[in-house]
Amino acid sequence: RLEENIGCGLLNRKPGAPLFTEAGERLLGYAERILSLHDEALMSLSKRSLAGNIRLGMTEDMTSGRLARILGRFTRLFPEVSVRTNVSQSLTLQSELENGQIDLAIMQIFLVDIRKTDVLLCKDRLCWVKALDLELNTDRPIPFLSYDDNCFYKNWMVENAPSQGRRFQIVLECASNAGIIAAVEAGLGVSILNRRHVTSAMEVIEADFVSPPDIAYVVRRSSKSNSQAVRALAEEIDREAADSSPLEAA
Repeated sequence: RLEENIGCGLLNRKPGAPLFTEAGERLLGYAERILSLHDEALMSLSKRSLAGNIRLGMTEDMTSGRLARILGRFTRLFPEVSVRTNVSQSLTLQSELENGQIDLAIMQIFLVDIRKTDVLLCKDRLCWVKALDLELNTDRPIPFLSYDDNCFYKNWMVENAPSQGRRFQIVLECASNAGIIAAVEAGLGVSILNRRHVTSAMEVIEADFVSPPDIAYVVRRSSKSNSQAVRALAEEIDREAADSSPLEAA
C-alpha cells in the first residue's frame, strides 16, 4: 500500500537482490530520522534532568556513523552534561577504564573476552592481508605492519607466531587505520585488519597463517564510575543497539 501511495517500488522482489531499492533506502533514512526525532522529543519533555561530566574513550573507527549521531542527540537532550572524548587504542582504553581515567569506553575486544555487562555493538572478522603484488619469501622474516605498542592484534600475532612456523619482523608502527591500510596497499608488508577495512587492492591470506579470532565492538563502563550521566549514556547506546540493526564501525 505504501508503494502504491507514493508511486514507486521500495522492496526488491528478485532472489539474491538487495532488500531495498534505491528509493527504499532513501525512505529508510527518513524513517530512522523520524523515529530518532520522536524519541528525542519524548525525552526532552520528560522531567529527567542530568548534569555532570563524562570521560568517554573510543577507538578511531568508532568516531563516525550512527554512534556520532547518538552522541549528538544525547548532548542536545542533556545540555548540562559535558562529554569529553578521547580516541585511543583498545588496550589503552581498557587500562584507562581500570584506572578510573575514563568512565566509558567504546572499543574492540576479542569476541571470547566479552563480558555480561558489555553492550555489544557489532562483530567483525579479522583477516591476514597483503598487497595483491606482494610476494612473501618464506626464507626471510615476514614484514608485519602494526598499529602501535598497544595493538592487541600484534600481541596475538607475537603469541601465536611460533605455532605458525613463521618469523615476523615489525617494519611499521602506525596508530591510524588509514596509515595501515595505505601501507598494506603499497606492499610494505602483511597486517591483520578487520574484514570491513579490506580493499580491492588487498589479498586476504586464507591458508598460510593461523586464523585470528573474531572481534566485537562493545561499550564498557568503568567499575569506578557511578555517575547517573554515565549510566544514562550507556543506556542510550544500549537502547539504540537493541532497537535497530547493530551499530557499525566506520
